Amino acid sequence: MKKGSCHHCGNALEFVERVFRSDTCSKCGSDVYCCLNCSNYDESAHNQCREPQSEKVSVKDRRNFCEYFSLREGPSSSMAADKAAEARRKLEALFKK
Repeated sequence: MKKGSCHHCGNALEFVERVFRSDTCSKCGSDVYCCLNCSNYDESAHNQCREPQSEKVSVKDRRNFCEYFSLREGPSSSMAADKAAEARRKLEALFKK
């Protein structure tokens, strides 16, 4: 069983065998087989991917043909970054003069 979460809405995802290129999130309809849901995705890595043999993918939130896709377990880094940015905005608003 493959488990992860949607990069767009955070919805829990479960797949019996593997993620297919055509799979979408049941809540928001976003593509699941994309860089932002991949365990190899890393914003600080070359081409934003930890897999050195992968080809460059320019659109990270759309389905692609990457052979190295592996569903990321837990929330995506973009969701964590959004939560951190929201917390920072709330703190700034709290201490705003």
